[in-house]
Amino acid sequence: MNAPAAQVVAQLRALRNASAVAGMRRFGITSTAELLGVSAPQLRALARLHRRDHALAVALFDYDIHEARGLATLVADPSRVTRIQAERWVKRCDNWAQTDALAFLLDRTAFAEEKAHQWSARRAEFVKRTAFSLMAGMAVHRKELPDEIFLRMLPVIRREATDERNFVKKAVNWALRQIGKRNPRLRRAALAEARRIARLDSPAARWIARDARRELEARA
Repeated sequence: MNAPAAQVVAQLRALRNASAVAGMRRFGITSTAELLGVSAPQLRALARLHRRDHALAVALFDYDIHEARGLATLVADPSRVTRIQAERWVKRCDNWAQTDALAFLLDRTAFAEEKAHQWSARRAEFVKRTAFSLMAGMAVHRKELPDEIFLRMLPVIRREATDERNFVKKAVNWALRQIGKRNPRLRRAALAEARRIARLDSPAARWIARDARRELEARA
């Protein structure tokens, strides 16, 4: 047993909040892992004490506890995350909060674009969501990246826009909107893609296109 991880898990358990767990479930955060109801500010406060402690992050993610896995994504060192580790972790995500937390770690890795494209073609709902959350995260956080990286994502967004699963279509929409908000060139490209998506024979695609166009046209 990793002693530092066990100590942190004990701290998480001391923060257990049953009413917060009920609130999480109302927002669609359910899991086969244990839910403690620890708030995001409490997790961030704990994370500040262990920043970039990658060994601790790896140990925490092995716990079958939702908040331990969330904390792991906050303290992990993106420069030390491997592709094998990313694959192990994404397969254990079973709700949108976990996928998005993981994406906001992995979007700073050298292989972020690679995984976004790979996972976008996977069938598993939360693996696919992570792909598009990764795209959104890269659009928000990676200011140094060239437009071409995001232009390559737009056909992938269109390809998967017909996935009717709620958590997937919302992430597809999120990726399209965030790419379009980076700069005027990408906004024009994202709007053109949204118009193509709108012509697809799919309620999900029409919703994605309509919502993205509303936001991006307002910004224009």
